[in-house]
Amino acid sequence: MSARHFDYGEAFSRNLGWFSEAEQAKLRDGRVAIAGLGGVGGIHLLTLARLGIGHFRIADFDRFDVANFNRQVGATMTTLDRPKIDVLAEQVLDINPEIELDRFPQGVATGNMDAFLDGADVYVDGLDFFAFAARRATFAACHKKGIPAVTAAPLGMGTGLLVFVPGGMSFEDYFQLEGCDETEMALRFLVGLAPAGLHRPYLVEPSRIDLARRKGPSTMIACNLCAGVAAAETIKLLLGRGEVRPAPWGLQFDAYRQKTVRTWRPGGNGNPLQRLILAIGRRQLLRQMRQQQNGDARP
Repeated sequence: MSARHFDYGEAFSRNLGWFSEAEQAKLRDGRVAIAGLGGVGGIHLLTLARLGIGHFRIADFDRFDVANFNRQVGATMTTLDRPKIDVLAEQVLDINPEIELDRFPQGVATGNMDAFLDGADVYVDGLDFFAFAARRATFAACHKKGIPAVTAAPLGMGTGLLVFVPGGMSFEDYFQLEGCDETEMALRFLVGLAPAGLHRPYLVEPSRIDLARRKGPSTMIACNLCAGVAAAETIKLLLGRGEVRPAPWGLQFDAYRQKTVRTWRPGGNGNPLQRLILAIGRRQLLRQMRQQQNGDARP
């Protein structure tokens, strides 16, 4: 079907039944902002576009590389070295040429945050795990502007979900990253995203996770699951129906272990149980760093 013959009603008619015609029209008018178009951000965009959402603000400054092939929907031999934002824009407009798409090829920063979030109904987090400055600034702006924000983290072969809503607990109150160095931020972010730790038992090579060097393993399985749970929460927020359990509630689903755990952490990372998990994580991280230093020192 070419752009000349595109018909919105026909293209998204199979959504009807799960959504009423009035709700589908509401999705067509919905406005979603997505920062980061890599592992999860790209598939967030395509999933939400196939639900018929009609307006997007997207931000990313990176280009595709071979190391992206295992998990990023836009990464192919023909897109190597191309800007992610251009590739994903082409893909999403190929799904729905009527989509209103505002691009921010410099990524998100303090200088463009107001423009990026202007008019957004929901923000969906697609930033790199280690992009703490950009993530904190974006979530803080959403909290200030009263924009609900959804983050779904790819963890092993599963996902961890958190939703932050206007008037509820903020991202900063939950994760408590103020005053931390980047390694501590990474630890707090990881533990806060997945208090249940369902992914840990089947990690066959723990040394592949190196928070200090900003490295970690990933799978497309997890990215696909992230897109599903984040899209479901986004739909509930846009349509105003269905239960949304915001932070300090969280959800972790692991397909490999076929387990789902709903967590509740009043006080976020300040919760006594979270503080215990963080203390254990710090000891493990210190031991790993010592092992790596000893290995680097060998001839």
